[in-house]
Amino acid sequence: MCDDIDDTHINDVRHGVARRALFVTGAAAALTLGSVSFASAAGAADAAPETRTVRGTLPPGSPDFVYLPVEVPSGVREIKVAYSYERPTVPAGTPGNALDIGIFDERGTELGGRGFRGWSGGARTEFFLRADDATPGYLPGPVREGTWHIALGPYTVAPQGLAYEITVTLTYGEPGETVAPTYPPSRAKGRGRAWYRGDCHLHSWHSDGRRTPAEIAALARAAGLDFINSSDHNTHTSHPHWASAAGDDLLVMLGEEITTRNGHVVALGTDPGTFVDWRYRARDNRFGRFARQIRRAGGLVVPAHPHATCVGCNWKFGFGDADAIEVWNGPYTPDDEVALADWDSMLVASTRSGDRSWIPAMGSSDAHRDPDPVGSPQTVVLADDLTREAIQEGIRAGRSYVAESKNVSVAFSASGGRGEHAGIGERLRVGRDTPVTVRVEVTGAPRCVIRLVTDQGVLFTGDPLPVTGSGVVEWRTTPSYAAYVRAELRHETAAGPVPGALAAFTNPVFLGRS
Repeated sequence: MCDDIDDTHINDVRHGVARRALFVTGAAAALTLGSVSFASAAGAADAAPETRTVRGTLPPGSPDFVYLPVEVPSGVREIKVAYSYERPTVPAGTPGNALDIGIFDERGTELGGRGFRGWSGGARTEFFLRADDATPGYLPGPVREGTWHIALGPYTVAPQGLAYEITVTLTYGEPGETVAPTYPPSRAKGRGRAWYRGDCHLHSWHSDGRRTPAEIAALARAAGLDFINSSDHNTHTSHPHWASAAGDDLLVMLGEEITTRNGHVVALGTDPGTFVDWRYRARDNRFGRFARQIRRAGGLVVPAHPHATCVGCNWKFGFGDADAIEVWNGPYTPDDEVALADWDSMLVASTRSGDRSWIPAMGSSDAHRDPDPVGSPQTVVLADDLTREAIQEGIRAGRSYVAESKNVSVAFSASGGRGEHAGIGERLRVGRDTPVTVRVEVTGAPRCVIRLVTDQGVLFTGDPLPVTGSGVVEWRTTPSYAAYVRAELRHETAAGPVPGALAAFTNPVFLGRS
């Protein structure tokens, strides 16, 4: 693919030197352009800043990543990069140009991210980094001598090609001091074993969000949340900036939304400073390696919005490495309805195959900017305490339900005739023909309808709840008739683009001994 690129696609550099050469890296997955050189200013602290401007055009069918090497001499205090690209008119139904950007330092671009220094995707037109500071989304630290790489990600390319311009400016002088990061604590003041509300998919201005960590934390508290998880796209640079936003009343877990070309996955509650690479597709057979990295770092692997329709958003890696699935993402839309049905089919398949393992569902807001509401929806987790480990264990075990807001509460359980009892995510171990009573108690859901869903489908639909929003439903069954039961709370009329949109849903209670 890249071998056919002619000279019109090779760098045109002003005020500097670029070797007119192209190099293919990997199996057509990345393209390396000719390098940009700067005159050495070693020892010249008062040297004037130097600038290079690079122009080129990427053709349709370009690889996922294009690297521009920059030869950085010694004595550099700051590197600044600005870029722009053309957005020509395209026919209806044809993607136009979209170009992401980031940077790797002299340690290289090898998969795994050892040289990673930042990524802003398409959210910014320029960035800088130096020892004592950096643009949000980028890591402060020394600008060391060596070959750096500006990373371009041609997300979509118009039929006319993607014409770009990159300007690199080096400022010389003594470096500032890099401050050691401080991270938020892994516990907050909890209520012992209790139900805790959280939103695990949020974006700050460290990626394509428009809110600071402090603003997000304030909105989380207003939404009645006990915990949140940071999940900026393809960068972990926000991690230290959550320390001042956390508190006894709000647990802040740290993570990342790994945004590949074949779907997005939330790393939920990783160790502070953990970076997870995103530069692969399903056909590369590399996701398992990074799923294991997330778990080694103490996190959960949560595929996000698996049926989203945006380019590259639909999940194609399978669910063999998932700890949970984000079934409900932001305002309830048709793709959430598809995700819910797909997850339910997975429950049925697990039951019919005799496989005791199942993947819990959860929901998050994916809030980016005003007017996106934080905490809508939110995952409500039964945990032993308000700590990272306890919340993760509750999510992993499926002891949770998803609600559209803090106003909605659901209590859901099943009991047998001899005092046996099981709650959300648990198994009621009784004989196949033992009578079982399923009970649902709801508050904060006026005119909503309670539905009970089993491996056979919807077997019970209640009357609309009164305007007070409270109600109780009981339903009787046996394990031979229903291998599991889960509850849905749906609006009586259209709420958003989906008639009967969810107000809440629970993970299942399993029935039977096996």
